[in-house]
Amino acid sequence: MEGGNSNNINPEDLAVGCLLSIRTTLGDEFEGQVVTFDRPSNILVLQEPSKPGPRRNIRLLKANYIKDFTFLGQAEDPLDPTNCFLDLAALQAREEVAIRQAEADAERIGVGVTGEAQSIFDALSKTLPVRWDKTVIVVMNEVRVSSPYHPESVVGGTPAANERVKKVLEFERKRLQLRSSGGH
Repeated sequence: MEGGNSNNINPEDLAVGCLLSIRTTLGDEFEGQVVTFDRPSNILVLQEPSKPGPRRNIRLLKANYIKDFTFLGQAEDPLDPTNCFLDLAALQAREEVAIRQAEADAERIGVGVTGEAQSIFDALSKTLPVRWDKTVIVVMNEVRVSSPYHPESVVGGTPAANERVKKVLEFERKRLQLRSSGGH
């Protein structure tokens, strides 16, 4: 079955599952399977042939850009859930990774601390391993920074680790002060 020019094509006549070879008014040529036609937008949704597996390439095409088409055959409904491939093991693995990441992200958020304290924690975390112990920032599992999170609030750890934390803390406090005074 040959299509005609775009004036003779009625996409509503193209049933879901039709395999087509299409040439557009812009000169593109491709094959695809009809997934659906959206009448209000005049858009034909096509699934292009792909390698076996879960990934699919979908093309949205304004019907008035179809120059001509050739009917290649009829296939099953591409949206039939009984024929859809779901890799449950891969989905469960992605879910577990996402949950672990969300838990790790949640541990990085201080509970009952000010925005300033969180900013200091975030700055320290860029270069040093940190965690919260209630409202105390623990750096390298040895240096502790308590509220109000000033250099004199730093205790514990080796002298070198203690000095490093104090320097980062001083720098971050200056940066926060500049930001709040509007002097980027």
